[in-house]
Amino acid sequence: MKVLRNRYFLLSDLIFLSLACYLSYVLRLERLDLGSHWTGFFFYIGTILLGAPLLFWRVGIYARYWRYASVEEMVLLARTVTLMTVVAGVITVVGSYLLTGTSIVPRSIPFIFLLLALAFTAIPRLIARLGAHYGPLYQGTLPRTKPILIMGAGDAGAMMLRELQHNPRSEMEVIGFLDDDPTKHGMKIYGVQVLGDRSMLTQMARRYNIQQVIIAMPTAPGRSIREVVKSCEQAGVQTRIIPGIYGLLEGTVSINQLREVNIDDLLRRNPIQTNTDALRQFMAGKRIMVTGGGGSIGSELCRQIAQFDPDQLLLLGHGETSVFHICGELKQRFPELNLVPIIADIRDRKRLEAIYQQHRPEIVFHAAAHKHVPLMEENPCEAITNNVLGTRNLVELADAYEVSNFVMISTDKAVNPTSVMGASKRCAERIVHKMARANGRAYVAVRFGNVLGSRGSVVPLFKQQIAAGGPVMVTHPDMRRFFMTIPEAVQLVLQAAVLGSGGEVFVLDMGEPVRIVDLARDLIELSGLRPDEDIEIKFAGIRPGEKLYEELFIKEEQYTRTHHEKIFVVQSATQAEVDRSLEERLNELVDAGCTGQNQDIRRLLKRIVPEYHSPDEEAEKAPLAQAGLLQPEVTHAQGHSNGNAKY
Repeated sequence: MKVLRNRYFLLSDLIFLSLACYLSYVLRLERLDLGSHWTGFFFYIGTILLGAPLLFWRVGIYARYWRYASVEEMVLLARTVTLMTVVAGVITVVGSYLLTGTSIVPRSIPFIFLLLALAFTAIPRLIARLGAHYGPLYQGTLPRTKPILIMGAGDAGAMMLRELQHNPRSEMEVIGFLDDDPTKHGMKIYGVQVLGDRSMLTQMARRYNIQQVIIAMPTAPGRSIREVVKSCEQAGVQTRIIPGIYGLLEGTVSINQLREVNIDDLLRRNPIQTNTDALRQFMAGKRIMVTGGGGSIGSELCRQIAQFDPDQLLLLGHGETSVFHICGELKQRFPELNLVPIIADIRDRKRLEAIYQQHRPEIVFHAAAHKHVPLMEENPCEAITNNVLGTRNLVELADAYEVSNFVMISTDKAVNPTSVMGASKRCAERIVHKMARANGRAYVAVRFGNVLGSRGSVVPLFKQQIAAGGPVMVTHPDMRRFFMTIPEAVQLVLQAAVLGSGGEVFVLDMGEPVRIVDLARDLIELSGLRPDEDIEIKFAGIRPGEKLYEELFIKEEQYTRTHHEKIFVVQSATQAEVDRSLEERLNELVDAGCTGQNQDIRRLLKRIVPEYHSPDEEAEKAPLAQAGLLQPEVTHAQGHSNGNAKY
């Protein structure tokens, strides 16, 4: 159907409003010849034809694209026609009395005209809307040869069905919906029936020769997604998934955004709700510095902070290439952002002091760190100089230049650490905590688990191994980890900046830990292959510094939920401790790191972090775990048995 321009609607309005006016008189007088009423007719129709186009233009009737009209447009049209009728009636009555001393228009004419005018102005627009709705169904360029099911009969499923029905290039024919809500069974959505629940997937796939299932459950937990994907695999049906809840809220869901199910979908939990008003109030107009700004977490921090109108965003990083790329992205997305890229090493105190002195940041997010456990076991001096010395430089200068808020990114590997990396991050936590106690400012740490999709994380590595034909190398069959997505991690960091008052450690409620081998199997299956048949899984053994399982809290730590349901706050076990020797021991540790004295580093870490266990101690547990004699006691919010824990 050819696109109708609004000038055609203007022409149709003039013609049909004239016709409505004439028919109003015909119905009132019950004859075609108006006789003595022709004078009143011309006076009334003149008022209508002069006033209607002006009023319609003024309220935006001619600015609407009626091919996509909704109830809102029809209500606007009805209100405008009613207003036009009332105004025209008043003008006609008053004008006729002034000119002739009597009314020349019967009083019932405006009421009859209103009903006719509503119909005559709405019908052309309704025809345009129906043409846009049904036209693609009869003018499709491709036959509907691919039968599919939509899993989820909610808003997302309905939106996806409409996209498919009105996309002339789509070969997909939606056979039906599947939904676990029994009240929807048998109902029809845009003419397509809800056939049953997910247990009927295999049956329906065979009956209708289904080739693809679209998962339209944007808020479903990962467990539900895994069950659907597994059922589709068993039925030999391809799966696709629509974007998450934020895509729906922003109105960006379309047929072009269907994608393969990925590992994020299988692990996803209910999305974290962030108080954006509080974040905007906290960050707007502030000078904010992000260290490690070119990294996975740091770059996402910059993306989200940029939305809250900071006065200045200082993006500090050591790798020029990563800083170059994120700066280019931010300048394109936020052209008004006052962005200052800084290439610097946080171990260089003089360089940092010059930065603090020149830019005077008010809020600092510290995301710069060495994070790879095996590499730091081989290079402990780097872990100490970067994670410990670098953090101390930043914190001490933040105090000296009166930074109001300091947020350090920590890790679950800092809890009962078995690696130099984990122990160095625990030292960094203590540095931040010590400074918060000294100056009373909101200096806090944020502790979370493995981040999906970050550089060097397990998922990209597994994907590379699968693409190469295998094998997929897993360290240990019982190794478990907490997982989260990059946006989740960053939202936690931002929220902690608002919640923190000083000295706290914030922890995300990440649910249950996941076995690494299960991730590997899921990724292999999502690639359309079979674990242990098409792609072999091998176990390489625990590497130095790695643990079978991670924990979120130290045994003596007391924690409670904040008013944010997904965030715990830890009042550190060192809160009441007056450790005057900490500074002296940190100095010794940094000296050992700067001079490359690896044995001294591990010895000094043990003195500063008593819960630190050497890789040799942890390695002794592996055979016991392999034999089933050692059960992981995962310390997390749902299963922590410590009597000191608060809820």
